[in-house]
Amino acid sequence: MSSIEKYRGIIPAFYACYDENGEVDGGRVEQLTRHLLGKGVKGVYVGGSSGECIYQSVADRKLTLEHVMKAADGKLTVIAHVACNNTAESQELARHAESLGVDAIAAIPPIYFHLPEHAIAQYWNDISAAAPNTDFVIYNIPQLAGVALTMPLFREMKKNPKVVAVKNSSMPVQDIQMFKMEGGEGFVVFNGPDEQLVSGLAMGADGGIGGTYGVMPELYLKIKELVDAGKMKEALDVQNAADEIIYAMCACHGNLYAVMKEIMKQRDGLELGGVRKPLPNLIGEDMPQVKKCAAMIDAAIGKFCK
Repeated sequence: MSSIEKYRGIIPAFYACYDENGEVDGGRVEQLTRHLLGKGVKGVYVGGSSGECIYQSVADRKLTLEHVMKAADGKLTVIAHVACNNTAESQELARHAESLGVDAIAAIPPIYFHLPEHAIAQYWNDISAAAPNTDFVIYNIPQLAGVALTMPLFREMKKNPKVVAVKNSSMPVQDIQMFKMEGGEGFVVFNGPDEQLVSGLAMGADGGIGGTYGVMPELYLKIKELVDAGKMKEALDVQNAADEIIYAMCACHGNLYAVMKEIMKQRDGLELGGVRKPLPNLIGEDMPQVKKCAAMIDAAIGKFCK
């Protein structure tokens, strides 16, 4: 399989799976992996924002990835986000991910301190060097990381032959077009913002990595199918339904990931735990809205995916 085919498709960002004490639960990680595999997604993106990475230890993240790889059993493309806010731990996670045989590693830029671009490039290249036989994906999410992937920085990173893709979560869809054009033949760009998957695919994205894909993969798989078939109006209808659900899920007191895990408990029988503090967990007043969101997902899948 060519590099671009390995990554072309719908790749849910994997949710953190905790036990009743808030610790990573390997059995629940494997359950979620098998659930997503059964839905027909292309792969999983492990240890990113949806995996609550900045609130997890290196040991937590290693444990999660080990159980994902065990359950995936070579049937899913696995991209492991390995960035920590220091180079040494990021390299440790990169080496560990390569030892498990992941398809790619990924990293956001360092956060908090506003580093010059040459230091960001060095950080990414140092991480890549720790996993020299593994593809590297740049994660561009300026609204959270506080720094954007500029074209000069992108060109500098393209000198590293292991850099094969950008996960682009910036809001301008034009950025996808720019990275595709500059990346050249065979370079992969993922659409990041779930709310604009149709637009991202239309502008040239090879696939999508998204935080709400896991709770309603059927809708995003349908969007990709319709866009590939040139049925843009139908794809937009599904996108609008997905966006309405996202906005409804964001209306709770609890964090979005807590909402989605509860929906998966109600709809799919998956027990994934809550979210790790300081992310806010659900409160009793959230439950009617959560049930409403679950019903919206059922209705949208019934309308568009049957």
